[in-house]
Amino acid sequence: MRTLFALAAFAFTAAAYGQAYKWVDKDGKVRYGDVPPPGVQAQRLKAPSGPPAAPPAAAAAEPKKENKPDAKELTPEAAFRKRQRERQEADQKAEKERAEAAMKQQNCANAQTYLRTLQSGQRITSTDAAGERVYMEDDQRQRGIEQAQRSVSEWCK
Repeated sequence: MRTLFALAAFAFTAAAYGQAYKWVDKDGKVRYGDVPPPGVQAQRLKAPSGPPAAPPAAAAAEPKKENKPDAKELTPEAAFRKRQRERQEADQKAEKERAEAAMKQQNCANAQTYLRTLQSGQRITSTDAAGERVYMEDDQRQRGIEQAQRSVSEWCK
């Protein structure tokens, strides 16, 4: 009884691994099947010999591994957290650079305005410690112009 059952199982297994054929139909389309129609020239295909190979798209999608002996493979979650951390650091660096650029632009504008004010020849006053109005002398104006020109050249590069 066992022998008969084993033979029947083998027969069904052999039928499952039957031959496959490839042929071109009358419309010119390539067709595949286990029984070719009569009157066509069919090509017998080989059965696969091993486990199916990984699709090429999956191989291309895998990240390339560095050949470092001490490099650990990151889990997807750890890799995601690492990318998030790197993006946050890059965003913070970019924000800091934008703030520095805005400060530099503002300082440049202030230095240019002060230089124009000094060069205009208008009387410039300030208040001393006693609360009295003091006018800027010509030599003070000249030193202020020189300092303002240095500031403009420093901030307005």
